[in-house]
Amino acid sequence: QVQLVESGGGSVQAGGSLRLSCASAPSTYGNMYNRYCMAWFRQAPAKEREGVAAIDSGAGTRYTDSVNGRFTISKDHAKNTLYLQMNSLKPEDTAVYYCAARPKSRGGSCSGARLAVDEYNYWGQGTQVTVSS
Repeated sequence: QVQLVESGGGSVQAGGSLRLSCASAPSTYGNMYNRYCMAWFRQAPAKEREGVAAIDSGAGTRYTDSVNGRFTISKDHAKNTLYLQMNSLKPEDTAVYYCAARPKSRGGSCSGARLAVDEYNYWGQGTQVTVSS
């Protein structure tokens, strides 16, 4: 079972940037991208958790409309780390951000970059992002 650890959250003013990181633990588990498809989610107070960005087994990505053009999801196989670069942040981006993983199919496919919460089995503890106006 993979364990995910997020970092990089914080407080910024509107228009600022943050980069979130997600690493697997323990590192001896092996490269998480060999086994799992990855995504970022967020949950604001009194709101449901929503998909933000996902990446498939290749380089395909998918973003929710509200962050498209401002956020970028990427992965570093060598570092076994997933990233979310967030630019032009807005107060409505304030939320706890979560890294999540779902197992690949037996054929090793992610079947696309997906943003449905209920498709993901493993979750990090979350990191708080606060954007002030």
